[in-house]
Amino acid sequence: MLETFPHLDYKPKLPKRLDRGIGIVGAGGIVNYAHLPAYKKAGFRVVGITDKNLELAERTAKQHGIPNVYATLDDLLHESDIEIVDIAVYPSEQVEIVRQAAAAGKHLLCQKPFADDYAKAVRSVELAEQGRVKLAVNQQMRWDAGMRCTKLLIDDGWLGTPTYATIQVHCKTDWSLWPWIYRGKQLEIMFHSIHYVDSLRYLLGEPAHVFTSGSRAPQETTEAETKTLTVWEYSSGLQVLIDACHSTWQDDAYAIFRMEGTEGIIKGTIGLMYNYPTGRPDTLEFMSKRNSGYWFSARLDSLWIPDAFIGPMASLMRAIEDGSEPETSGRDNLRTLQIVFAEYRSMAEKRAVRPAEITA
Repeated sequence: MLETFPHLDYKPKLPKRLDRGIGIVGAGGIVNYAHLPAYKKAGFRVVGITDKNLELAERTAKQHGIPNVYATLDDLLHESDIEIVDIAVYPSEQVEIVRQAAAAGKHLLCQKPFADDYAKAVRSVELAEQGRVKLAVNQQMRWDAGMRCTKLLIDDGWLGTPTYATIQVHCKTDWSLWPWIYRGKQLEIMFHSIHYVDSLRYLLGEPAHVFTSGSRAPQETTEAETKTLTVWEYSSGLQVLIDACHSTWQDDAYAIFRMEGTEGIIKGTIGLMYNYPTGRPDTLEFMSKRNSGYWFSARLDSLWIPDAFIGPMASLMRAIEDGSEPETSGRDNLRTLQIVFAEYRSMAEKRAVRPAEITA
């Protein structure tokens, strides 16, 4: 029986041990403004860092109080005090680092996207399993407050049977922060909406079919998509809409989510997208027939950046402790990538695609 008020214990569950040594590969922006502030807040112990640009690694180490800078990946992997390697490099380069780290017996947290090719992602999972190490993917939006609370409400029956869901984000993205992404041929889905793909799959399961239309604004020079409309269909009749546009020029940008079901409605805002990367707390409102249809507002006080970034690392550490699999394990993330690559196939072939069509 449902309680009058749900208990939304949405913050990441920490491991018993916080002091497992972490070695970071990559010293770019996401490490500096998300990973390291999150780990400091959680009390995790970062032993050292390396980057192809040694000067960048040294600057990051000085700024965040990291005791060791390693000249090479090999040097980092030979550090016995490092149990976990946090990889934050281009997706095309991750599989080779996974190979070396797994061979060295290090557990792994891989940046998302896990790979730029489905076969590479499968290979990384196999390498970790062969090396008997844990591998998680940094799909941290699952720990963003709005998404986590929505999951708790769905699991506790406040929504009933889901019938409709949407994430809609219209914003102005400064791609000069990531010029290498803007120069590529896959952009919006691979590097942004992949968050929504993983979170919606986490909330609702895998769709039977996906259909995606991708485009860009007239003034944009990239070859890739910067705005997309995607529809997921489920055999149950559930429909999902992902609507993302990064070229909103006016001052009324918005980032909303909404879930409708046979018993209730959940809706809210994704705070990070209103003033990225500073962000603001998400908002969340919900109602249910089982509670007389009154609307309730949840008080959320954490931020996607950095707070949600605690989640994947904490889940990996707990998996190491109890021998389980991380919540966002590499094998779990293969299903997210199947949907991502199905959406790209749908764009190219102008048809609905089954995620199961995507194989190695």
